Amino acid sequence: MTFFDSCARMSARRTYAAFPFLAFRGTTMKRFSILLILFFLTGCAAAPVETSEPTLPTPTTEAPVPTETTVPVTTTPPDPIQELLDSMTIEERVGQLFLARCNAESALTDIQEYHLGGFVLFGADFEGQTPDSLRQTLSGYQAAANVPMLLAVDEEGGTVTRISRYPAFRSQGFPSPREAFAGGGLTQALSNEEEICQLLQSLGINVNLGPVCDISEDPNAFMYQRSLGQDAAATGDFVAGTVRLMNAYQIGSVLKHFPGYGNNADTHTGLAVDSRSLQALESSDLLPFSAGIEAGCGAVLVSHNIVQALDRDSPASLSPAVHQYLRDTMGFDGVVMTDDLVMEAITDRYGTGEAAVLAVQAGNDLLCSTDYAEQYSAVLSAVLDGRIDFDALNASVMRVLKWKQSLGLL
Repeated sequence: MTFFDSCARMSARRTYAAFPFLAFRGTTMKRFSILLILFFLTGCAAAPVETSEPTLPTPTTEAPVPTETTVPVTTTPPDPIQELLDSMTIEERVGQLFLARCNAESALTDIQEYHLGGFVLFGADFEGQTPDSLRQTLSGYQAAANVPMLLAVDEEGGTVTRISRYPAFRSQGFPSPREAFAGGGLTQALSNEEEICQLLQSLGINVNLGPVCDISEDPNAFMYQRSLGQDAAATGDFVAGTVRLMNAYQIGSVLKHFPGYGNNADTHTGLAVDSRSLQALESSDLLPFSAGIEAGCGAVLVSHNIVQALDRDSPASLSPAVHQYLRDTMGFDGVVMTDDLVMEAITDRYGTGEAAVLAVQAGNDLLCSTDYAEQYSAVLSAVLDGRIDFDALNASVMRVLKWKQSLGLL
């Protein structure tokens, strides 16, 4: 007898004992009993099977594939003034250093031969002209120039009136700053300057050689009538206000006569020596120049005075020390120009060509020149033989061109 038979008999006995009526039901009931027995056997014999939840793989987040990003390349647009400078010949660059006294008979030829940076117009250039004829003349000068020209004038008012002395341009000459200030204070003085700007603008003149920054208290001094006649503070207010007006009209301003004329003698006719201390200059004469520089002046004109506090030997216009003071101490980065190099304070001590070379070496960007033909040749030769540094030449020309740009000429 097998193990399963024994289990079957034991299960049958238990079943019949529990349910006696099953023992007497025949074959069918026997079959049913067997099925029950098998069911119980299966339940007894089968061990429970532990099931566990299937282990799911931990989801992973794939790192995004980096994509190439194109960094925009920023390019600095070319500087048109630098491009203009780069395109110029050495002869053209040297010519830009000259603010020449206009000679009407040869003006058109001179513009092209010497590549002049500009003209200074004097009384003779307005005599016999009308506003219309003058505009036509000046337009002809500009048309002849490869680079637009500075067209400058001394229209200070009072004793220096190149234009308004002629009735064709104004019924009477402009009053001096001193006269205008005496008649109505700063307001009247600035109103006078604005009218001058309007006249120059209407004629095509783009630079006025002013305002006068000098302080002079001596009625017998050369600069007395041309100065405002006030102290440093009031003169500084006038200078700053005038510069702002000129900028508004795009008329180039020129502070003069650096570092302050004071009560010195006339350098048109000889040498003048200023023996004042630097402290005295800084507490008075230099203050109006500071005010004009802060207001945004375009240029500073340097006098021919020997200012011993800065240079005991050389006229200011030919002194590297004076120009260094203007650049480094005063912080001026615009155009620096000489007074006219034909004045006797210069010609009595220096040759015509030598003076021009010394002026450039000292740090001037523009030379006010009557003898421009000779001086142009001298400066060009000095550039070619290395006496004038080529980088310094380029820096000066760049300042001149930038000034022209600010005046709407480029």
